[in-house]
Amino acid sequence: MSLSRISAELRQRVFESANFRCGYCQTSQIVIGPLLEIDHITPEARGGSSEENNLWVACPHCNSHKSDRTQAIDSETGAQVPLFNPRSDRWTEHFEWVQAGATISGLTPIGRATVTTLKMNDPDIVAARQLWIVAGWHPPLK
Repeated sequence: MSLSRISAELRQRVFESANFRCGYCQTSQIVIGPLLEIDHITPEARGGSSEENNLWVACPHCNSHKSDRTQAIDSETGAQVPLFNPRSDRWTEHFEWVQAGATISGLTPIGRATVTTLKMNDPDIVAARQLWIVAGWHPPLK
């Protein structure tokens, strides 16, 4: 995606709305290292627009695994469900922190499918979260 199609002002509004955290794994820009990215909730490849109501912030890990997906399979029910929408869904309704914040557990079909599809508990990510916990940077308070 070319960042030139999204104005600096719109990018700033989206980042501020997201509290400078990935909408999926909640990782803060302050601790992640690589810059957070603008995510099209409904990907452009699937007809999504670059309007503010279709944009949110994602870390490179979550965004790359989400790719052009809008749905995934819930491992518990086998049902195809929408992926978590960070703009309209409440994170705490679909996910919870476990192991003191080192891993994310899906509470609903949407949560479980999103955790699996976005590989939100990749061992390298979990190891980084464990360090952030020790430093007092993670998990996010709200």
